[in-house]
Amino acid sequence: MSQICTITGAGITRGSVIHRRGMAKKKGGVGRHVTKNVPRTFTPNLKTKRLWVPELDSFVVIKLSARALKTVSKNGAYATLKKAGLL
Repeated sequence: MSQICTITGAGITRGSVIHRRGMAKKKGGVGRHVTKNVPRTFTPNLKTKRLWVPELDSFVVIKLSARALKTVSKNGAYATLKKAGLL
């Protein structure tokens, strides 16, 4: 299943988790040291929503991120979907 927002186009990005060992110098230790760098993925906060579009007089089911949901509530469903090229 695709993890891409239909409005913003936000998808999975890659990053890394840095594992550290030791106590900080300001806490009386000898310093923190990096022991491993592990790859990980950052997934967008996706929701499948059923939006009512009054201009079309029907519901539209789309997968969108939490950020895109704020955009829809601010600008309106029809304007946002038209700008994204979905209508």
